[in-house]
Amino acid sequence: MDPYRDYSVDVGMANEPRIQVDDLLSITVTSLNPESNMLFNVGVLMPSGDRNNTIVNSPINENYLVDKDGNINYPVVGLINLKGLTKQEAIQKMNGLLNEYVKDPIINIRFMNFKVTVIGEVQNPNSFVIPTEKITILEALGLAGDMTAYGKRENVMVIREKDGVRTATRLNLNEKNVLTSPYYYLQQNDIVYVEPYKTRSIQADANPTRFALITSLSSIAIILFFNVIR
Repeated sequence: MDPYRDYSVDVGMANEPRIQVDDLLSITVTSLNPESNMLFNVGVLMPSGDRNNTIVNSPINENYLVDKDGNINYPVVGLINLKGLTKQEAIQKMNGLLNEYVKDPIINIRFMNFKVTVIGEVQNPNSFVIPTEKITILEALGLAGDMTAYGKRENVMVIREKDGVRTATRLNLNEKNVLTSPYYYLQQNDIVYVEPYKTRSIQADANPTRFALITSLSSIAIILFFNVIR
């Protein structure tokens, strides 16, 4: 059986990001009724530019913070619990709630805080905002310039927080079964840590003065050795 055949369906969909506490969501609602749209979208009143100086409403995305109970406070409707839902599930839930006020609403939800952090033995340790809201651990390492020569590919740690509980899982990137790991696709705010080999730690901890002294003594020993054998 080909281990890659149904991978995108079986693993990718299973690891679709789910809304968590403290997530920041952009939510927009559009319909054929401009007045209904104004109920749910923040807008700015500005001249349209025509000869009559008509005032029009230009909708702007508003961000909603998921509170500690998993709720957002949405206009007109009030509190909506979205915790644990995928974006599509959240859209379906909101669609059912908004149908009472808007006919055939089109709802769009985006994560505004989807970022991952890559640290340790990589070329460019940093936090990266992911606009596509989907990234694998290999792609995250690529954004960080890949591992240095001292990075342990067989011991890469993924730190993930869910419902206030932080867990750490180690992955061996040399094994193909990493592709079926639930940590292969990263979630929002995941931290990837690449552990260094011990030789790197020893070099980092070495006293520079002592290292220079040892180097000098080694050079003198080599010179004396060649003088003796001559």
